[in-house]
Amino acid sequence: MVRWRNYIIGICTIAVVGLLGAVCFFFWPHGLPDVQASKAQPTGAELVARGEYLTVAADCAACHTTKGGKPFAGGLAFKLPFGTIYSPNITPDKTVGIGDWSDAEFVRAMRSGVGKHGEDLYPAFPYTSYALLSTDDILAIRAYLTTLAQVSEPAPENALAFPFDQRPLMRGWKLLFMPWGPFEPDPGKDKKWNDGAYLVEALAHCGECHTPRGLMFQRKQSVALSGGNVDGWKAWNITSDKDYGLGNWSDNQIAEMLSAGHAKDHGVASGPMREAIDLSLSKLPRSDIEAIVAYLRTVPAVAGDPDLKAMSRQNEELTAGSTQVSADTQPGKQIYAGACASCHGWNGEGQFNSRAAILGGHALSDPTASNVVRVVLQGSSDHDAAPGRTMPSFAKIYSDEDVAALANYVVEHFSGRKGTVTADQVSEAR
Repeated sequence: MVRWRNYIIGICTIAVVGLLGAVCFFFWPHGLPDVQASKAQPTGAELVARGEYLTVAADCAACHTTKGGKPFAGGLAFKLPFGTIYSPNITPDKTVGIGDWSDAEFVRAMRSGVGKHGEDLYPAFPYTSYALLSTDDILAIRAYLTTLAQVSEPAPENALAFPFDQRPLMRGWKLLFMPWGPFEPDPGKDKKWNDGAYLVEALAHCGECHTPRGLMFQRKQSVALSGGNVDGWKAWNITSDKDYGLGNWSDNQIAEMLSAGHAKDHGVASGPMREAIDLSLSKLPRSDIEAIVAYLRTVPAVAGDPDLKAMSRQNEELTAGSTQVSADTQPGKQIYAGACASCHGWNGEGQFNSRAAILGGHALSDPTASNVVRVVLQGSSDHDAAPGRTMPSFAKIYSDEDVAALANYVVEHFSGRKGTVTADQVSEAR
């Protein structure tokens, strides 16, 4: 019954979006904008340097570079419920890249989600956030991208199910969910706060991952930054809520997580968040990080699912024998002893360096342990797989039943909650 209800809702949703798309076919701005930089825009090498900084802050490399692939050549797969979208090549190649795009075409793509030939782009490209960027900043990014090495490799074709492969449907979606103008500073706030708001809401597009999505894949702005899901990874609540978000974090702890990927008493970043930190946030000046912290402090608190309330047994003496485990979890404890304790320790405080300290991590109090399962299967490392910064993948070593038992043990040992991971869920995560 639930399946059929969801099917009917989906069909109705598509019909509504299709109708809106038809209504606004001639009204959505597909024409080229009048593009002109302001008098404050730098030129020459300064413009390129500004563009490089902005490109890093926007984390463009993460989506437009496959692991081990050529920078900005595209081809990264985004697996969605209705198919797979591949990021495009954005090198200066004139055939498969953006080398023959005009400045106006580039600005239109960033602001309106419209490609060179007038085609509607899918919101896997976060133009709902980039629409808030200033024209000067978009042109600076464009100037930097023109200096990259050309790569003549086309990205794979998207593989979307009907009717999601009909791009004009996106016009109705944009009419409902796109911003209608660039970011406007709040005159009642200081420069640091406004800089942080611009970074979080526009350039670094934090809401694209940390805001839950609705039935039409739109961001639920009424509960902005209260947590989302990215390819099975949970992006945690980063509102000011003290139980679910960052309300009990110190400014320094937030800054350390953003710039280094780990913070005392709050664990380590993994999955897409670690990549965002390694490729983008860690490269930003300290002033930017402090601006982000200042803004996040003022984001309205949003409570969440009680099962996702951050919990930790930090005040207890955690040892190999401190957690009573059931027969189902006992194999997980044995795996932890053989594969995990030597780095993370039984107390979760790390044996060798701060990056191995997992105690207090939000993922360890999640009964579904979705992030724990994925980091066990996929491992965690920077792009250089640097020593001391790498956790190996255990996907080939342990069975689905083993990983489920390990994840459930980790949740119980470090948070006191009972894990609910099953072997079938691990199989699906693989």
